[in-house]
Amino acid sequence: MDTIRKVEYFVTQVSNKPGEAARVLASVRGVNLLAFTGFPKGRRAQVDFVPEDALAFKAAAKHAKLKVKAKQGGFLVQGDDRPGAMADMMQKLADAKINVTAIDAVAAGNGRWGAIFWVKSKDVKKPAAALGAM
Repeated sequence: MDTIRKVEYFVTQVSNKPGEAARVLASVRGVNLLAFTGFPKGRRAQVDFVPEDALAFKAAAKHAKLKVKAKQGGFLVQGDDRPGAMADMMQKLADAKINVTAIDAVAAGNGRWGAIFWVKSKDVKKPAAALGAM
């Protein structure tokens, strides 16, 4: 069975150049991250952090003078890998008329899979109800 939980995530913008991901990750090295993703945004890059402990992350970011904004609308999915796992979850969201803003899914090895997906802040309650998120 899949576990789905609502997560708090944090966003910052960095230069779109080699080494920036290494720099920001090093600045919060002591915090366990459930997910990290980055992508180009104009001439810069946006990076999203999904920490296990939001308070510890905020303290580490502040100490490193890393300017981050807290966001709502993130969900972490973890479960046993099987054909159609992602399709099943997306169908539940589609049936509930929920638009997914972005998603990253991976096979985690050892028969496991995971995904992180985002919805608009105003829609956070709908996926939680549709998927039985914690």
